[in-house]
Amino acid sequence: MTARSGRNLSLLPPVPGRARIGLLGGSFNPAHAGHLHLTREALRTLRLDQVWWLVSPQNPLKASAGMAAFAGRLRGAAEAIDRAGLTGRVTATDIESRLGVTHTARTLKLLRRRYPRLAFVWLMGADNLAQISRWWRWTGIFKAVRVAVFDRSPYSYKALASRAAARFAGARVGAKTLWRRALPAWTYVAMRRHPASASAIRAATSRKL
Repeated sequence: MTARSGRNLSLLPPVPGRARIGLLGGSFNPAHAGHLHLTREALRTLRLDQVWWLVSPQNPLKASAGMAAFAGRLRGAAEAIDRAGLTGRVTATDIESRLGVTHTARTLKLLRRRYPRLAFVWLMGADNLAQISRWWRWTGIFKAVRVAVFDRSPYSYKALASRAAARFAGARVGAKTLWRRALPAWTYVAMRRHPASASAIRAATSRKL
């Protein structure tokens, strides 16, 4: 799908120049404690000024069946952020829906064009690193922004043995040096694992109905 007007990027929260922004993309179907756990770790470990949750209108690699309505997922994400007391530092945004994009590489291109002075880092769990080579123009993601991968059981070994990890093995750095390295640069963050998963939450909800 072709991106529409870049002026819609102004709907994102105002940020000071040269701020560090973490980008966490996903369906958020629904948003849960695991997302919040990763977000808090990212804010602390990477010394971020803000994290933007990019709620996807439709993940190209996921079936639409079982996917809640976009408005409900966006609202649920915003409510989860508010309940966690993270409003102001974390924002749930519908920018991909407004721009008509579903591919991360294209989203990053638009964000970098709109905010050339901001330092972006793409945040994701180890499960996504394990299969990111299936994403559209996936190598461009590593070349566009820094990437931080957060440990998630049971995907650690598979992620670190993945095609992406091998392709960018020479670009892997420690979290403390991530911002000092030229692109491409990525880091793997070990953290206390959180058991929450969207699929488990949906299954439990279904059983109650």
